[in-house]
Amino acid sequence: MFKKSLILLVLPVLLASCKSGRDRERVIDFKITDEEILAESYVIPEDFMMDVIYNFSSIIEIPAFLKSLDIPFSEEHLAQTGRIESYENDLRRAFILGVFASDLGYMNMYDKTETVSDYVASISQLADSLSIGQYFDFSGFEEMLSSPSFSDSLMFISMYGFNRADRQLREEKRTEVSTSMIAGVWLEGLYLLTRAAQTQPDDEIFEMVGEQKIILNDLFVLLRNFEQRYSEIEMLTKEFSAIKEIFDKVSIMYEIGEPVAVERDGMLMIIQNEYSSVDITLEQVKSISEKTETVRNQLILL
Repeated sequence: MFKKSLILLVLPVLLASCKSGRDRERVIDFKITDEEILAESYVIPEDFMMDVIYNFSSIIEIPAFLKSLDIPFSEEHLAQTGRIESYENDLRRAFILGVFASDLGYMNMYDKTETVSDYVASISQLADSLSIGQYFDFSGFEEMLSSPSFSDSLMFISMYGFNRADRQLREEKRTEVSTSMIAGVWLEGLYLLTRAAQTQPDDEIFEMVGEQKIILNDLFVLLRNFEQRYSEIEMLTKEFSAIKEIFDKVSIMYEIGEPVAVERDGMLMIIQNEYSSVDITLEQVKSISEKTETVRNQLILL
């Protein structure tokens, strides 16, 4: 069970989130019907997209989470970078860029500076092909390698680039490309998490696996919005459906706690505590792990 908090600033009145470690806000439940999703004229609400990006932060936390549990780094889990030229359209390139971004974060967290060069080069090449290369500027990479703050610098460029690229793609009405990129990051992050669950079973890992149901539900709305227009996303939707069928059996329960008044920086704040727990079985974790590995390997080798 983990704890989430909402902070209400009374003076001035402002609703904001307090996020630390794995604490995060409860997902907003947008009521979007199948008819709306499948309508060609339907546009995903900006509030929904921002909610997806906000909750998406949990998948970015996975490498740090695994390291905190002393789970050893495994180069065998990384996607190979030697097939860049085989990705012939923007949606495929965006998806694999997302995969490589997750792997880069994984290597970065474990300070594997000797293995990141190929991934930096691949991400730059893919980003250039999508006309978002300006947001992944790894110039001076060799000098960066020798810097004591290498990991922080690389992480900043990667995350800043991802966020800016996503914003540009949505502004240019290329949300399908952004969706493919997000799908790649999520799937590779889940793959790394489930590999850890297989090699070092742990209740905290199982809980975090279960939490991915929240992101997958949001991501599925995005995928279904484009599946009838793009064959690549239709394929992603089909493959992700196999994972979602297992996640649908995972239960996440929420409980509202008592609000607490605190003074911070001379301002009165009301902290609304919310508790949530994930009900997931060992068998479900194994099923998710196996299906994720199958889907991930199939998609990156297409």
